[in-house]
Amino acid sequence: MKSVNRATVTTLVLLTSTFLTFAWPAAAEVDTATLEAQIEEVERAFAKTMADRDHAAFASFLSEETVFLAGTTARRGKQAVADHWKRFFTEAEAPFSWEPETVSVLDSGNLAISTGPVWNAKGKRTSTYTSIWRQEEPGVWRIVFDKGNKYCE
Repeated sequence: MKSVNRATVTTLVLLTSTFLTFAWPAAAEVDTATLEAQIEEVERAFAKTMADRDHAAFASFLSEETVFLAGTTARRGKQAVADHWKRFFTEAEAPFSWEPETVSVLDSGNLAISTGPVWNAKGKRTSTYTSIWRQEEPGVWRIVFDKGNKYCE
C-alpha cells in the first residue's frame, strides 16, 4: 500500500477548506421586520378566506402536519382540520372573524407567531387566537399550530 505524505494531506485539507469557505453560501441575514410584515399579510389573507366563505382557500394555508387545539381536543393533519372547519363555511355569513394584532418571527426566519382578537358575527370580541406559522419554502408560510382562547375583559 502506498503511503501519502503529510504535505499532500495538509495541502488537500487547506484546499478543501478554502473551497468550502468561498463556495458555500454564507447564511443570509434574516430581516425579521420584513418577515413579520409578510406574516401579517398572510394572516389577513387567511382570515379573508372566512369572510369570502372559501373553504378550499382556508385549507391551502394549513401545513400537512398542522395541529389545531380546541379546548383539550387536538385535531392533527391538514385533512382532519379542514374537515372539522368545513362547518364554519356552510352559512352565507361568516360566524366569526379575526385579525393579527401581534406578530413575531424567530431570528432564523423559519417560524412565526401571530395572535389577535376574534369577533363573533355581531362584532363582539369573544376570544384571542394564536397561530404558529412555518416557512415551508421561500415566501410560503403555513400554519403548524393554532389555538383559540376565551377573551377575558
